[in-house]
Amino acid sequence: MSGVQLGRACVTRVLELKFDLNTSFFSQTPQSGWLDNSDLLVPDFFDPAADQWHIAIQSWVIEVDGLIVVVDTGVGNDRPRPHMPPLDHLNTGFLAACEAAGIDRNEVDVVVNTHIHSDHVGWNTMRDNDSWVPTFPNARYVAPAADYAYFAPDGPAATQTPRTDEEAATQRGNLLVFADSVAPIEEAGQLVRWSDDFQISPSLRLRPAPGHTPGSSVLWLDAGQPAVFVGDLTHSPVQLRRPADPCAFDVNAGAATATRRRIFTEAVEAHAAVIPAHYPGHGGATIRAVAGQFDVDHWLDFEPL
Repeated sequence: MSGVQLGRACVTRVLELKFDLNTSFFSQTPQSGWLDNSDLLVPDFFDPAADQWHIAIQSWVIEVDGLIVVVDTGVGNDRPRPHMPPLDHLNTGFLAACEAAGIDRNEVDVVVNTHIHSDHVGWNTMRDNDSWVPTFPNARYVAPAADYAYFAPDGPAATQTPRTDEEAATQRGNLLVFADSVAPIEEAGQLVRWSDDFQISPSLRLRPAPGHTPGSSVLWLDAGQPAVFVGDLTHSPVQLRRPADPCAFDVNAGAATATRRRIFTEAVEAHAAVIPAHYPGHGGATIRAVAGQFDVDHWLDFEPL
């Protein structure tokens, strides 16, 4: 595979799609929070003229310890996602992009779902006539047990009484995601549910990072040049300088803020690159602590999106 070397590991980015969202997604980030940080955000992450922020849906592929590991699997094709119109019934070239990057889906050993949201589990499966089958037929799929329990058809996300029409639509959407992207993996005997810390290999370890969802997790890579794949711990670099600012889909915004500060601090102390799920641009960076906030030290060497 062609990618960026982080010590003994090779990391490759595979893009599914990019689009823009209104900054109201960050309800506690005022317009000044975006404009005052334009030196960090423009042009890769924020368009001030349109008041929109840029988001990438992508997978990170790690080659280390003799394994090929896919971190998060995007949205997937042919999915009914009425609760999220930008993701509804996509038809992207994700699998072709994998092939172009030298990734054979039959040779993937491990798939990591940092959490169970529609844009992180979609390519767990692919359409085969009228069925959903594992996209990576020889892989172990590892997903947090806490998220499985929360999003399963008998879990709180599905059984709690919605307070609004929007919550009801989200609840129906979560059930669709579980049915087409999680349940088929379990039925195939490929799903591993984990709790506490989970060691994938000598260089890869999953750790809980709750808040965005109950089971949100981060994947630490230490193969000589450390990095942490943080999933949806941060959606935009504005949350580096404003780490208390939540996003619209945080199940527990307070817990997400505490986790964000903790993981960022650990990354600074370890001199580890922070690699989120959704940053376009160079994809991730080493960071530094600045007066209770954080900032970019060096962007990684990925070709900017």
